[in-house]
Amino acid sequence: MVLGIITWELHLAGCRSLKDKRRVLKSLKDRLHQRFNVSVAETDHQDLWQRAELTCGVVATDRRQAAAVLSTADQFVAGNGSVRVIDSTTNFL
Repeated sequence: MVLGIITWELHLAGCRSLKDKRRVLKSLKDRLHQRFNVSVAETDHQDLWQRAELTCGVVATDRRQAAAVLSTADQFVAGNGSVRVIDSTTNFL
C-alpha cells in the first residue's frame, strides 16, 4: 500500500476577505474529493486572504496508481480559473 501526497501553494487573486477565500477553497476541495476520491485539507496560510496551501492525499495499491491520481488532480487544480499554482510538491510513503 502506498500513500501519495501533493501539496500546492496557491494564489487567490480574486479574494478580498477570508470569507471569499474559504468559499473558493471549499469549492475546490469538494470538487477534488468528488472527482478523484482524495482527502484534501488547507494546511497553511489560514490567516491570509490571497494565499493558501492545500494538501491532498490518496491511498493506492501501488506507486504508479497513486502517481496517476495525483497527476490528474494536479492538472485539475492548475486548470482551475479561481486559483494560480505557485508551487507544488509530491511525495510518496
